[in-house]
Amino acid sequence: MATPLDLIAQSERLTVLEADNARLREALREAEAALRASEERYQLILGVSEFVGTWDWDILNDRLLANERVAEFFGLDAAQVASGVPLSSYVAGIHPEDRERVWEAVSRTVDSAGVFAEEYRLLGRDGSVRWVFAHGRCARDERGRSTRFPGVMFDITGRRRSEEALREQEAYHLVEVDLTPQISWTADAEGRVDRVPARWLEVTGHPSEDALGDDWLRLAHPEDRAATSAAWARAVTSGNTYDAEYRMRVADGRYRWMHSRALPRRDAQGRILGWHGITQDVHDRRSAVDALRELNETLESRVAERTHELAAANERLQAEMGERERAEAALRQAQKMEAVGQLTGGIAHDFNNLLSGIMGSLSLLEKRLELGQVDQAGRYIRAATSSVNRAAALTHRLLAFSRRQPLEPRPVDAHKLIMSLEELIRRTLGPSIQLEVPAGESLWPTLCDPNQLENALLNLVINARDAMPSGGRLRLETVNMHLGPDDVAAQRDELPGDYVCIRVSDTGSGMTPDVIARAFEPFFTTKPLGQGTGLGLSMIYGFVKQSEGHVRIDSRVGEGTSVALFLPRFEGAVGEVGTAVGAAETPRAEGETVLVVEDEALLRELVVEILGELGYRTIEAEDGPAGLKVVQSKKQRIDLLVTDIGLPGLNGRQLADAARESRPGLKVLFMTGYAENAVFGNGLDSGMQMITKPFNPDALASRVREMFEA
Repeated sequence: MATPLDLIAQSERLTVLEADNARLREALREAEAALRASEERYQLILGVSEFVGTWDWDILNDRLLANERVAEFFGLDAAQVASGVPLSSYVAGIHPEDRERVWEAVSRTVDSAGVFAEEYRLLGRDGSVRWVFAHGRCARDERGRSTRFPGVMFDITGRRRSEEALREQEAYHLVEVDLTPQISWTADAEGRVDRVPARWLEVTGHPSEDALGDDWLRLAHPEDRAATSAAWARAVTSGNTYDAEYRMRVADGRYRWMHSRALPRRDAQGRILGWHGITQDVHDRRSAVDALRELNETLESRVAERTHELAAANERLQAEMGERERAEAALRQAQKMEAVGQLTGGIAHDFNNLLSGIMGSLSLLEKRLELGQVDQAGRYIRAATSSVNRAAALTHRLLAFSRRQPLEPRPVDAHKLIMSLEELIRRTLGPSIQLEVPAGESLWPTLCDPNQLENALLNLVINARDAMPSGGRLRLETVNMHLGPDDVAAQRDELPGDYVCIRVSDTGSGMTPDVIARAFEPFFTTKPLGQGTGLGLSMIYGFVKQSEGHVRIDSRVGEGTSVALFLPRFEGAVGEVGTAVGAAETPRAEGETVLVVEDEALLRELVVEILGELGYRTIEAEDGPAGLKVVQSKKQRIDLLVTDIGLPGLNGRQLADAARESRPGLKVLFMTGYAENAVFGNGLDSGMQMITKPFNPDALASRVREMFEA
């Protein structure tokens, strides 16, 4: 049971809690009151200001969302626009005389992703006209497409009506001035006024005598007198037209603005005999201009004040837009991760199959060797080698899709290259498919990797063959094409210029628009399971893009498909295009020394062993700094540097550049399975070549010998 002390302690704690609760309730009431006051101020600002509301146009889906007041201004129902309507629904509410101008401004903003700021009229259902000012900005996604177009709108009907009234008032005063009779006067050659009409008295209230000679200057305002006198003196001296505005005192003592102009009167020899002039009262016009200027200044001040009042509302809008952009970024990241998951799943499937073939072949080879059964060794070695080659091909296709494949561009005559493949293509197609290869007359050369172009053409030929199981016709043609700005306007990532077009056309089953849209995606294929990796077209796309060209597909279901490769024109000369011929025997060393730099120990040992067996003297280094130390020591002769690109410390290109500073002209052979533009820049320098991993010993031996004999 609780003691009296426990009960007292509990009572005190309850008292404290009740006091805390009371304070919290009071703070909550104060916060709610402040929130209501803030909302009332915000609504008051919207009510008394020109602010109408906001809009947000989803360009890609052509859906425009806006608040109720904006919808009302365009004559649309709130329920109708709750889920967004096409932009055309809003354009219909614009005054017909302004509609084309506003549409052109919207198009310019979408094309340039710039700022939209336009004043235009809205035509109500009852025929009423409202003036609005719309201000927005177009946003682009990471692919350069204009995707969103948010903005705000203000009602400026009152201001425009005020401006129209002021313009009408000014026009009225100008007409009044024009109808007012002008005062004509004359002066002698020295500029002394010698005749003033009776109208002078009617306009100024002064007798004509007060204007003769130089006396008229005494009537000018003291602040204007010196400038007016100087302007008249300059005109008299130079013979140029006199034109001046100044204030003149009239009979009641007030000053009115006058405008005087005078032209010289000359004799046959061009000498000035005198002056003809006119003076008119422009006081009303000047007063209207000053009033209009003052009104404009006041209007700018009012606009500035209202802009300041809307700052809080704009901040809320910006915060909402930022939140939406963060949500869109998260969505894009999720989509990217989904694509990466699909890609890695396809890679894992194919590579696991290849690794299983390699592992199984090597395991069986090891067992046969342990049992002394060497007669089957060749078969297992060939099986493992085949899997290695297929893995290398898969890697090259993936790199081609991502535009990281190491290329060896050379000047190429595309038609001659096709002719060199004609026999192979005919064997691939079979007798049921007719092959057409029209002559490529006066064909421009192009600069690309001929081996990769051969692979791309063979991939297209195989795809065409598979699309014509019952036979058909395949056409391989090459033409020169100039693409102007209009030809590439509707295409993304294409530039105008001169191109060599290689078109592969078949009469096969064709593709649907959905298949065309996904044709270049990696691992996407319509072939049955086991008959295609889905990397053929993606490899072609990557190769052509890396060669600064582009690809187009034109296909109709049941009619056939045409794939066009556009490769940039090369201005230089082209050598003979032929097929590679294997050397009769492996080329051997002639006393040269090779420095091998590779951070992968097993690969470094293999390269050193291959070169050593060929008679080359070799030096090893495990990374970039170690290789550079060997080069800079200059204690040993080095005829060739063989280096991996991806080295720790210094990459292969940095090592080669530093090595050539110590040993100018040193030949360099790069080993790589991955090409990065930042490493190679605009290409390889003279005396540099590249060999792609994986490579066999004969290929390495031939390349090294080729560099020494170059």
